[in-house]
Amino acid sequence: MPSSINLARPFQRFSSPIRSPFSSPASTSGSAMTMNSSRSGSARRSAEKKDRQREKEERLKQQREEIEMRRSEEEERAKREEDEETRSRYGADVHPQELCSISEMPGMRENDQVTFRARIHTQRRMSPALDFLLFRDQTDTIQGVLGNASPYMTRWVQRLSPESLVQVHGTLTKPNKPIRSATIPEMEVQIYSIHLIHAPTELAFDNYNAPDTRKTRLSNRVLDLRHPSNQALFKLRALMLRTWRRQLDDQGFTEINTPKLQPAATESGASVFKVNYFGRKAFLAQSPQLSKQMAISADMNKVYEIGPVFRAENSNTHRHLTEFTGLDIEMALVKDYSELVRTVDAVLKAMLAAIQTAPELEIVRKRFPSTNLKWLDDTLILPFTEGLRMLREDGRDVGDEEDLSSNDEIRLGELVKMKYDTDYFILDKFPTKVRPFYAMRDEKDPRYTNSFDIFLRGQEICTGGQRIHKVDELLESMRKADISQVGMEDYINAFNLSPPPHGGAGIGLERLMMLAFDLGDVRYGSLFHRDPKSLPEKAQTIPHPDADTLMHRQGDPEPSLENLIANYGDASNTSWLDDRFQIWRHKTGAAVGYVPQDRFAMTVGDPLCDEAQYEEVVKDYIAFVRHELKLIPIWMLVSEEVQNLLAADLGWRTLSCTEEQRIDPDHRQAPKGQHLRRIEREGIKIHEVRPSEDFRSRADNSIERWKASRKSEDKQVRLTDIRPWVDEAHRRYFAAENGNQVLAMVVLARLGPKHGWQIKWALDFPSAPNGTIEVLIETALSSVVGPITFGVGVAEKLTPGARLHGVRAKFLARTYDTIVKTLSLHRKSEFREKFGVQGESVYICYPRGGVRVKDFQQIVKFFKE
Repeated sequence: MPSSINLARPFQRFSSPIRSPFSSPASTSGSAMTMNSSRSGSARRSAEKKDRQREKEERLKQQREEIEMRRSEEEERAKREEDEETRSRYGADVHPQELCSISEMPGMRENDQVTFRARIHTQRRMSPALDFLLFRDQTDTIQGVLGNASPYMTRWVQRLSPESLVQVHGTLTKPNKPIRSATIPEMEVQIYSIHLIHAPTELAFDNYNAPDTRKTRLSNRVLDLRHPSNQALFKLRALMLRTWRRQLDDQGFTEINTPKLQPAATESGASVFKVNYFGRKAFLAQSPQLSKQMAISADMNKVYEIGPVFRAENSNTHRHLTEFTGLDIEMALVKDYSELVRTVDAVLKAMLAAIQTAPELEIVRKRFPSTNLKWLDDTLILPFTEGLRMLREDGRDVGDEEDLSSNDEIRLGELVKMKYDTDYFILDKFPTKVRPFYAMRDEKDPRYTNSFDIFLRGQEICTGGQRIHKVDELLESMRKADISQVGMEDYINAFNLSPPPHGGAGIGLERLMMLAFDLGDVRYGSLFHRDPKSLPEKAQTIPHPDADTLMHRQGDPEPSLENLIANYGDASNTSWLDDRFQIWRHKTGAAVGYVPQDRFAMTVGDPLCDEAQYEEVVKDYIAFVRHELKLIPIWMLVSEEVQNLLAADLGWRTLSCTEEQRIDPDHRQAPKGQHLRRIEREGIKIHEVRPSEDFRSRADNSIERWKASRKSEDKQVRLTDIRPWVDEAHRRYFAAENGNQVLAMVVLARLGPKHGWQIKWALDFPSAPNGTIEVLIETALSSVVGPITFGVGVAEKLTPGARLHGVRAKFLARTYDTIVKTLSLHRKSEFREKFGVQGESVYICYPRGGVRVKDFQQIVKFFKE
């Protein structure tokens, strides 16, 4: 089934209600004056800002050109004055050689020749004949001396920016005194040759003088990660993971990997990320808890995992992330719950011991100062009630069966450090009310559970405990916690299979790093952190700056219509590429498409320009139609913004009988199983294609056969003929093929960034098995990101708008209902409903007194032709 009447309006969020397009004429006019004044001022400010930006860019461009010219002249002089050997010692030409690393150089002898790659950490330009460079390779640095070189070579090297990647050849020598700024102080390199591998552009900072502000560093994370302290930090992170694995492997644990897509929220429904799973609801896992327990029920006895954990808590603190690395274990218990406590305790202390003796720790401390951790050989296990007693004696108000606040935890850590001289301890037997539904209650006092937290420097780094393993007790605990069984059937069924007594624990790696190294913020322990402010919605940029109507000046070449559509267009604008449309151009480079028909200029869709220019462009276009074409403008299928402008400023009548049919991204579904199986059985290939001459020929044959088969029964209304090969640069093509036969084809058209993509054509040819087009459309949808529209379809009823009421409105509503039934326009909408479309009203606007009721036949005729 083809997509037809492919028209659109600017995309709004589906959750946002469409404003009432009209109020009383007085209130509409008043609000419009404010809106138009604001729009005019906004357009002026935007244009002035872009003018200033363009002037700045032109100045910088001129400066760069002048610098490049001077350097080119200098290079020409160097070519004339230097011999071939001297010229080969520097520049961008790199000769392949065997390379060593800076870390190998302490083991070498004086006068050894070395060739290595490194970054320029910093330079000290002593004179036109002498330059000192500090080279960096991860955590290692060595000084290079450039003194025996031509003036041209020295000037070229001194212009190299920090963080440039270079290849150096030279001789190792001993300096007169140790180089304190280098990690290898007893050696330096007498540079013979240096070649540029790659120079950075737009460097936010250099790592020799790195900023202290967290925002600047994390906003330029790749550059920040190059700092030696970060290089050392992530080597220590890797050491912690190796120790975790080694310790557990040695104790007979098996590493597992559990799914991160879950059918239900396992702990707190408010802190999960919901995702669309083929049209069904799913959640990113808050922890591997349920899967770990199911593995124990499968008699795996001891398991552990290192994997991502997701928490949708809007906590903008120094200790929370929305995605972090979880270290989890689960184990069958032979005797009692203390086995778990001892196991986790031993592994954690082994990890802390490993990093305390690692040489990288001192490098980390140059940026993140910290003191050595203290812990007891026999770890302090503090009962929860004893912790409460210590806090109360310190004057803090804490409840018997309440969880500790962050401030209470920190203060308890300080009290423990003063009394026991340890940074590391275990708080045991937490209250039932503050533990998850699966926590085992203490046999002696059911108000408390067999669960614990481990603390480091006064903050929690690990939570663990024994789990309920009997199904009746588990179901009762779920009922009391108001946890639904829906979506947790597999988990519950695992307990019907008699799992052994078991327990487990989870550790957040980034928080452990923050406290172990005293980083001050958990984000520094993450390679690329995710918190509630991550993944911000970015300002939309147009793909064709040369077609920016705000920057266009009279005398500039007119932007191409294709590029304007890709910058600003919605689905209606793509119809303007059809031959019957004429294009009016504005002095700003903006465009409006129209078709002269009898007394009317049938205009379709919003102007192609920045929205701030709508008022100017719309008014100038209407003046053109009236004074030069001597026609009556009818403006169809426009957005609410243009409709408001026409109704308020010009007093036009408006109505809506169509709607933009957008696909709801939260309900985008995968192809139905039966359709996929049928297509696979018949050997049909579903894929994206780059149209070749052969494919175009085969597709055109299928299109002609399809047209012939539909001539007698085709009542569909469409705005353009089927011309799939127009503007291929902004199209993507998907096909279902069986051998040389094209069975179905979907063409996506790129619209402006605000509007995303249009399913311009969806063609289901006669020989295609049932369901082929559905599978092909879903394949196309899954290949793009952003809003997607089918275009315009009919609304259920005609809605009168501004200055349209009474007998005229009733007559139009009845006429519209007849047209819909006669032409079977509802069929297209029914097909699109399979893909979860949601409608947004678009409008037809016309001047008062210029259009009679019978003239509405022209609108229908326009679409049918």
